[in-house]
Amino acid sequence: MDDTTKRQFGKAHDEAQHLRELLKDFDTAMMVTHDASGGLGHARPMAVGAHDDDGTLYFATDIHSAKVAELEADPRIQLIFQGKLKFVSLQGTARVSTERAVIDRVWSEFAKTWFPKGKDDPALCAVIVEPREGEFWDQGGLKSVRYAFQQAKAYVTGTRATTGDQEQHGKAHL
Repeated sequence: MDDTTKRQFGKAHDEAQHLRELLKDFDTAMMVTHDASGGLGHARPMAVGAHDDDGTLYFATDIHSAKVAELEADPRIQLIFQGKLKFVSLQGTARVSTERAVIDRVWSEFAKTWFPKGKDDPALCAVIVEPREGEFWDQGGLKSVRYAFQQAKAYVTGTRATTGDQEQHGKAHL
């Protein structure tokens, strides 16, 4: 492997790891499913119930919901996460699980507002999302200071802001 390939592989690995780390900062996602014709179906906010280090995400939902029917017909999914300074978009596949161990992972007291019978509510299931690829924009930490400076500089000088996109933006296969 030549040095260029090593750098590219290292960068791709770093971006994938950074994306997985960013996911830990979010507790809600917009979940986008596909409709019967294969087009984008519905988008809805979903609380993240749990996540694995590899980027797999878990959500509690109702087994009778439209999203479950849509995912069973077409498992392709997109998740969109937004914070004040961090943004992530994931594409992957989803599956529905009624396994007790998975239900235990996604359960929270907040879920009780949707499932008043608790973890044993027969309508409760989990959506497991296995991301395939993702994209992120991270303006947190020191990057936010640089970003604010660039914005202020552009405003004062009447020029277009530079975002340092190469540092703040990345794509990764997961």
